[in-house]
Amino acid sequence: MTGSATGSAAPVARADAGVERLRTLILQHAPYDAEFALRVEGVSVARATRTHDVLVHSVQRPALCVVVQGSKTVYVGAEQYEYNPQRMLLYTVNLPIAFQVTQASGAEPFLTFKLDLDPQRIAELALRLYPHGLPRAAGGRGVQVMDVTDRVVSAAIRLLEAVQDEREARWIGPLVVEELLIRLLLSPAGALVAQLGQVESNTQRVARAIEWIQAHFDEPLNIEALASTVHMGVSTLHAHFKAVTSMSPLQFQKHLRLQEARRLMVTTTMDAGTAGRQVGYASASQFTREYTRLFGSTPRRDIAHFRDRAMTLEPG
Repeated sequence: MTGSATGSAAPVARADAGVERLRTLILQHAPYDAEFALRVEGVSVARATRTHDVLVHSVQRPALCVVVQGSKTVYVGAEQYEYNPQRMLLYTVNLPIAFQVTQASGAEPFLTFKLDLDPQRIAELALRLYPHGLPRAAGGRGVQVMDVTDRVVSAAIRLLEAVQDEREARWIGPLVVEELLIRLLLSPAGALVAQLGQVESNTQRVARAIEWIQAHFDEPLNIEALASTVHMGVSTLHAHFKAVTSMSPLQFQKHLRLQEARRLMVTTTMDAGTAGRQVGYASASQFTREYTRLFGSTPRRDIAHFRDRAMTLEPG
């Protein structure tokens, strides 16, 4: 009994020490509230000392996000995800999200480590890990919540230590990134991650549909043409698109349009009517109605709030 308790205590102590070391490194690389890109491509850290009293909307690209202090709530469509130092988020496609930092302060800021996922590198690694064929992937959301492991924390620590030196960042950094990608490919979500690098996988076809909608979000959406572009039937596209994003293609486009309209009004002096037309709305009343439904406030009130507080739309 005693031996069992002693045996289980050591890994916990190591994990706690690892999280503390990772926290210290993130604070070194993030001296104030912002997101900081580091010397290794695709690696960044972020810090926030204030919680959000309103949802922040953005488009999240494929990435691994690890929180080491504080907590954050992410909304994708009608679904909600929580992550904190015990859980990490994995995004496998571009997704319009809304989020709130729910726990942060000056004494204990919200701190996160992020690694962008490169489909080409994942494809190369997946071929080496699974030379006889990839594991089958059941349908899954484009965002996955997983338990943080001490091995992921350890690799993140070595990566942030490497970026402190230019030569180590150049030669060692990519090797540690490769290790992290391998750990993701070997994780319970590995089959979904592997599909990121497979051109004809359902996940990649949905990803291409998402990219097309992003590039043409201000145009009328022709579902038949979109399905043909990604080599899917209309019903198949709808089914897989919703399985990955929790939204239909039309709902996805609507989120992108409204987020872009909000960005235009916050970052320029553009009024609501002009912004609505700019993103593809022919009807001002429809724009106002859908904007209010998504953001919880009319365009005029919402933008006045952002300008009064001098808030900046930030990445997920």
